[in-house]
Amino acid sequence: MAIWTRTPNLEQLAKASENTAVSHLGIEYLEIGDDFVKGRMPVDERTVQPFGILHGGASVLLAETLGSMAANCCLKDPETVAVGLDINANHIRPVTGGWVYGTARPIHIGSATQVWEILLENEAGKTTCISRLTMAVTKRP
Repeated sequence: MAIWTRTPNLEQLAKASENTAVSHLGIEYLEIGDDFVKGRMPVDERTVQPFGILHGGASVLLAETLGSMAANCCLKDPETVAVGLDINANHIRPVTGGWVYGTARPIHIGSATQVWEILLENEAGKTTCISRLTMAVTKRP
């Protein structure tokens, strides 16, 4: 059974991300399932650190992007918005090129908070980063 209260659409997610850090880093939304959102980010001059490996901050930006977009499609009250409250990340292995893929899945979807786990993998399917994102659900400004 799908978790969505606002059916997510790849085109809508991409449109909402235009002219943001998401588009500047080349993040793309790839797939939406009953309980997940998948995307990818290039490992290139925009996303690597000075030693030529994927920047941890870029990994966190991908994780928060996928989790945040998913979270906002699970809100029960249309007058609310989900915003990042806390995020952590464990960087497991370096990535030096190609793409990194992320999948956001919920751990908890509540009326005041949501918790999401985002798994990042390299092109070989090996884990590169695991992130946990806590979202606060608040009234829209």
